[in-house]
Amino acid sequence: MIYASLLVFLAAFSIWAYKAMIDIRPKVNRPKLHKDAYQIIDDLEARLKVHVEVLAEEIGPRGVFVPDKLNAAADYIRGFWEKAGYEVRAQTFMVQDIACHNLAVEIPGKSKPDEIVIVGAHYDTVSWSPGANDNGSAVAAFLELSRLFSTISTGRTVRFVAFTNEEPPFFKTGSMGSLVYAKECRSKKENIVAMVCLETIGYYRDEPKTQKYPFPLSLFYPDRGNFVAVVGNLRSKPLVRSFTRNFMEESDFPVECAAPFGFITGIDWSDHWSFWHCGYPAVMITDTALFRYPYYHSSQDTPDKIDYHSLARVTHGVYRALSRMVVSDHGHSRPL
Repeated sequence: MIYASLLVFLAAFSIWAYKAMIDIRPKVNRPKLHKDAYQIIDDLEARLKVHVEVLAEEIGPRGVFVPDKLNAAADYIRGFWEKAGYEVRAQTFMVQDIACHNLAVEIPGKSKPDEIVIVGAHYDTVSWSPGANDNGSAVAAFLELSRLFSTISTGRTVRFVAFTNEEPPFFKTGSMGSLVYAKECRSKKENIVAMVCLETIGYYRDEPKTQKYPFPLSLFYPDRGNFVAVVGNLRSKPLVRSFTRNFMEESDFPVECAAPFGFITGIDWSDHWSFWHCGYPAVMITDTALFRYPYYHSSQDTPDKIDYHSLARVTHGVYRALSRMVVSDHGHSRPL
């Protein structure tokens, strides 16, 4: 009886301790958005829809096994950036005799140029999926964020990087685009103070039981899939908390955050893992993908599944949160 009671106590204590560790959501007053913000969001909604439709309908499945489609997606990103006035840099590497490209543009910081904030998204898909949500929604937001930042003077350097080869069979291998990129950053001893990974951010539902989680996160988070999540590991906990605070102070869109052990299922399922692997702080912004999205990695991941208004609200919130990270009222960086 004593042993049984002890086991119950230890189990309860472990759950309490784990909740205390991940319960890092800041307590802030949510804003009432100015009417100008709603105009920006309406404009974003239309722009985001165009990007998703080009990527998922006109181009379709895109990866090493369909290199012409992968190159078409890269050309679309490159063309968008060039029209926005950016100088596009490519990091090219070979995978199965196919040239693969990470693409990047940069806004040099004015006051702290050596402090780099990377915003990244992968533009490939699994070979059988048109990838409207995974990862067309994130690429769409990524492109619009780069457009919004193209006219802003920043304190820290902001770098937008489009990664290739995130999807299987390249995930967590030497051919994963973000790992190739992060390793080069480390070899150059670049001071990356934050990496923000956009991953599958276009699907939202208000109905109960539309959200699932891996244990033990299932004990602590809501069962409605109507929020965006900011996800990191224990080492990135300060970044998770600061980014979430910035988002909450600038957007009224529902947001949750977590910084648990890295071995929790799904926590490291995107390009932020590569930056963790190379010792950099990184977070993933996501709708939680397969824990909510029934069309994940399927041929049904099509543009009609995307909630474009919510995607626009999330994009606007991420833009405002990033702005607080890299720009102050006087053009200087704020603490992370």
